[in-house]
Amino acid sequence: MNEQKDPMIPDGKVNAIDTDYQVGQDNILVKLGPFGLDIHNRVFLISGLSIVAFVIITLLFQSQTAPVFSAMRGWLTSNLDWFFISVANIFVLLCLALIVSPLGKVRLGGTEAKPDYSYVGWFSMLFAAGMGIGLMFYGVSEPLSHFSSALSGPVLENGSRTDWAPLAGAAGDPVEAARLGMAATIYHWALHPWAIYAILALGLALFSFNKGLPLTIRSVFYPLLGERVWGWPGHCIDILAVFATLFGLATSLGLGSAQAAAGLHLLFGVPEGQTTQIVLVVVITLIALVSVVAGLDAGVKRLSEINMALAALLLLSVIVLGPTLVILSGVLDNLGAYLQYLPALANPVGREDSNFLQGWTAFYWAWWISWSPFVGMFIARVSRGRTVREFLISVLLVPSLACVLWMTVFGSTAIHQLVQDGYQAAASAELPLQLFQMLQALPLANITSFVAIVLVVVFFVTSSDSGSLVIDTIAAGGKVDVPVAQRVFWCTFEGLVAIALVLGGGLVALQAMAVSTGFPFALVLLASCVSVVIGLRSEPRG
Repeated sequence: MNEQKDPMIPDGKVNAIDTDYQVGQDNILVKLGPFGLDIHNRVFLISGLSIVAFVIITLLFQSQTAPVFSAMRGWLTSNLDWFFISVANIFVLLCLALIVSPLGKVRLGGTEAKPDYSYVGWFSMLFAAGMGIGLMFYGVSEPLSHFSSALSGPVLENGSRTDWAPLAGAAGDPVEAARLGMAATIYHWALHPWAIYAILALGLALFSFNKGLPLTIRSVFYPLLGERVWGWPGHCIDILAVFATLFGLATSLGLGSAQAAAGLHLLFGVPEGQTTQIVLVVVITLIALVSVVAGLDAGVKRLSEINMALAALLLLSVIVLGPTLVILSGVLDNLGAYLQYLPALANPVGREDSNFLQGWTAFYWAWWISWSPFVGMFIARVSRGRTVREFLISVLLVPSLACVLWMTVFGSTAIHQLVQDGYQAAASAELPLQLFQMLQALPLANITSFVAIVLVVVFFVTSSDSGSLVIDTIAAGGKVDVPVAQRVFWCTFEGLVAIALVLGGGLVALQAMAVSTGFPFALVLLASCVSVVIGLRSEPRG
């Protein structure tokens, strides 16, 4: 019988960091009947108790918390829009620089390391974990929204623009409005978010698999903090990572429950509203618990592959049943429009489209940043054996192209229905319902809508159980083999936080918490860029 190799032991040459710190040395072991806990005493207790307190306060004071969340989101996105756009640009430029530099030859896990997963399994996991629910929620609604606002053009009141059109819009020109709308959508889903994920994922993989440090966020900062990374500076980094991950996930879980509820109402007449959303969160959290207990390979990997199969089925169905020629010709055209408008969309200063800039882009970048500890650590765990160049090309470019295809298929179909067929139902529906209304205008609508609901649910489960594994690793001081009871705790509280935010302000509350944790963690990510370059420069490039 072959022994399974410890992934933290490198294969071949590495330049490991010499430290006396042992993984889990600050942990406390607790026995509660048949259950055991192996937790980092400070990180787990501070983050766990804070989140429990947040859930209780939000549930007790629902009417008072809603305006607080609204004000918080508005202040952060209106005052820090330039900051979020600038840092996202930095991450893209650094990724592209590393791809073409000699540092791209460094292999994660040592010069002789071999990948743990095939390309198919690897792509399935990183794609499903990274963007699943968001693509389902915004795949129709965002292109339609940007197209409509761009077609209407700028609206001035007292010398200031009050419209939501990206850039200068394309008033009265449906062709250019569609191109601008798709470019703005792809901008939010392609290179920039994946660069945010890639930088942290690369740092975690490098400092764990090559440098021999624990698989936790603080390890990335060893070149900057030295041994102090094991003290309070490191505790604060990991606690912030837990908060960012939990609230970023809760945003997605809230969106997923709203969309699944809308689809169930349309197909089966299930009553809409908070009650249905909460029941969905509870049921899907229970499903996620089963997957969490099964572990990474048996649970998350299998669900991720089911996700990819269902997503491919839905995608092909819309291509075949929808305006096939429009979709196929639109892929390259939309990619060209994205590249054409990218410099203007990524410009952080002197913009007049403040509603688009703050309400869409600043929120998105904060949301992606709040997801980065979760997605970054998850990608790191499954990426051992790849070179830095292979890793960055795969994590940055392959999912970006997949997002271009996805947004083109769903967005271009919805726009075509509106412009060419005069079909208004999707454009006039509430955001969670727009995907299903678009599908209703195609043949086999009930079947494709049911597949879409199942896909939302499975994406929901994948995000929840992946996030639980990641948060648990951070709160256990970097240990990856810890008692199941801890993962159950975090999975349960992801669901409870989502419920608390749905009741305490709905979509605005969800967005507010994603933005509020995204800002401080953006500062952490900026510092990680320096650490990653320092760490890569010291590694052998065989």
